[in-house]
Amino acid sequence: MRKVITFGTFDVLHIGHIRILQRAKALGDHLTVGISTDALNYAKKQKDAVYSETDRMEIVRSIVGVDDVFLEHSLELKGHYIQQYGADILVMGDDWAGRFDHFKSLCQVVYLPRTDGISTTSTLENIRLRA
Repeated sequence: MRKVITFGTFDVLHIGHIRILQRAKALGDHLTVGISTDALNYAKKQKDAVYSETDRMEIVRSIVGVDDVFLEHSLELKGHYIQQYGADILVMGDDWAGRFDHFKSLCQVVYLPRTDGISTTSTLENIRLRA
């Protein structure tokens, strides 16, 4: 069985999130998703997520093809998570290209293209403009 792991905040779920999860799942038999904790998200982006880590976990867990979900507490623990979940493939968006190549000793590293014109930031900006 080939196990795939990916990570993200997955706040304000949109088609880009769904597509990357579908493409990640297509690379293996089991997909595990690490959801950034509220604290990690704030540390990375200096802003709070719209949805709590608990809600984001439940949302992602409900997506067809996602087999397991856990909270990612630290970017520095990615290697530990890869080993803990027995991942054969790490999938990240291509905006991170090259940044996780040091994990190639643990598993295959794949960078998938993002969905053009779609991001949580642009989705939130569109919502604000329509309000």
